[in-house]
Amino acid sequence: MEARDRTTGRNAAWTLLRDLINERTGIYFDQNSLDLMMDKLSDLMSERGVDSPIDYYYLLKYEGKANDEWANLLNVISVRETYFWRELDQIRALVDVLVPQFSGRFSEPLRIWSAACASGEEPISIAMALDQAGWLDRIPIEIHASDMSPAALCAARRGVYRERAFRSLPAELRARYFTCDSEGWTVAPEIHRRIVWHGANLTKRSDIEELARSRVIFCRNVFIYFSEATIRQVVKTYTEYMPNPGYLFLGAAESLLKFTTQFQLKEIGPAFVYVKE
Repeated sequence: MEARDRTTGRNAAWTLLRDLINERTGIYFDQNSLDLMMDKLSDLMSERGVDSPIDYYYLLKYEGKANDEWANLLNVISVRETYFWRELDQIRALVDVLVPQFSGRFSEPLRIWSAACASGEEPISIAMALDQAGWLDRIPIEIHASDMSPAALCAARRGVYRERAFRSLPAELRARYFTCDSEGWTVAPEIHRRIVWHGANLTKRSDIEELARSRVIFCRNVFIYFSEATIRQVVKTYTEYMPNPGYLFLGAAESLLKFTTQFQLKEIGPAFVYVKE
């Protein structure tokens, strides 16, 4: 009985820690993925000399060094695989269909935001595609990118990539936009400097109010990690601040169809896009 009670208490502590992570970051581990969270955090807890999930919960919630530890935790749990030219049809819809419609239509610059950009492959892909089509020199365009992981954002700002990031990028574009050295492939400065990098948590309204004023938002392969309540919260912020018309790109495995929102799913060129009008 005592052993069962200890196991029950330990599982309850992991659940408490899971809920705190969801509250602070939006990332949600359901019962099927709770073991994954435990695996990710066990090594980190050992490095900190923390023996139990309840002790780690109190460290994150109450101790003075909690902010530093949240940064370490985010670097562990928010690692997402990404690469250049991922889900290219959506970028083609932006560059070949939407941007020509925007040209000369609005007085303000076209603002594009890559939300949860990880190590930067998505916004760099957008910038390359716009440059390849000649748009960066023809109309005023702002490209913003954000992530809540300090390590991911540091990598994005550095702009140096390994081979796996190029598995979908044509060789001629890698030769055009990157240079190779002993550390890897470095993105061309004229592309990299077009992107403004931000540290931002999508679940914190104050972090994203200004970014959400973008006419185009790429928020791909993010909502698959969020609970339904968090998705509603983030989409509500987008809705309140996006101008009309606004265009929201989600990942192929993501959908808003089960939610009541002001976004309508429309086919634009080769892709489906959520449009707010």
